[in-house]
Amino acid sequence: MSIIIDKDSKVLVTGLTGRIGSFHAEEMREYGTNVVGGVTPGKGGTTHNGLPVFNTVKGAVAETGADMVIAFVPPPFAADSIMEAADAGIKTCVCIADGIPAQDMIRVKRYMRRYKEEKRMRLIGPNCAGVITPGQAFAGLMPPHIYLPGRVGIIGRSGTLGYEAASQMKEIGIGVSSSIGIGGDPINGSSFRDILELFENDEGTDAIVMVGEIGGPQEAEAAAYIRNHMQKPVAAYIAGLSAPKGRTMGHAGAIVSAFGESAQEKVEILSEAGVAIVPTPSSFGPIVEKMVKAA
Repeated sequence: MSIIIDKDSKVLVTGLTGRIGSFHAEEMREYGTNVVGGVTPGKGGTTHNGLPVFNTVKGAVAETGADMVIAFVPPPFAADSIMEAADAGIKTCVCIADGIPAQDMIRVKRYMRRYKEEKRMRLIGPNCAGVITPGQAFAGLMPPHIYLPGRVGIIGRSGTLGYEAASQMKEIGIGVSSSIGIGGDPINGSSFRDILELFENDEGTDAIVMVGEIGGPQEAEAAAYIRNHMQKPVAAYIAGLSAPKGRTMGHAGAIVSAFGESAQEKVEILSEAGVAIVPTPSSFGPIVEKMVKAA
């Protein structure tokens, strides 16, 4: 089992003919991802690296049956590409772009609400590493060789810390069911709570690793969901324990402005919810191993 992406997902790459989109699309295909085409306005009817190129997402969906979009579109145009995917009936859109204006993302969130929840596209990101189900498919930037197929889910605001968790787990023989990068921006498409629910309902996932950071209420919301609704064990690392209050650190979302948004407060809230705390980035392996054995 898996969440978000598997070997049957039909992936469309918006921005396929650009340098970044082209590079990562080839990596995805080499891994086995079913990339069915790309979208670049004005280049419809051509091919790029053997893939058909379309002018619109809607036209591409009609021709290929695509159900997932990964957007390698520059930040000024990324919001429009997300809304276009939503209008085309895409099931999931993964947006990689870093630096989309917050006002654009507010517009995207409002726009997607016009669709009923059961028909609403799931947005992963922006400013994220993407999604992977090891041994099946991935859509994103991650180095797929560090992920061993297994039964532990990963959710992360930080891509590189998610890689670190997967790499340490692989070294001790613990595999990943799916890894989802939700992105580090203050306004994103899917929260920890959204993905935790998917993992809780996934028969192929036995435990979950969260990679959080200072700023925003998402970890506190996740703690409430874990305490009240989850049976599967969760371990969490929170980046930014040494960061001073009120200062933006790294990701645009990493600014502390209220109670429950500092790293220490998040650690305390998650601990009270029964989450195993990973104290340092070098501790993912042993903490996850202990959690899995206890489960």
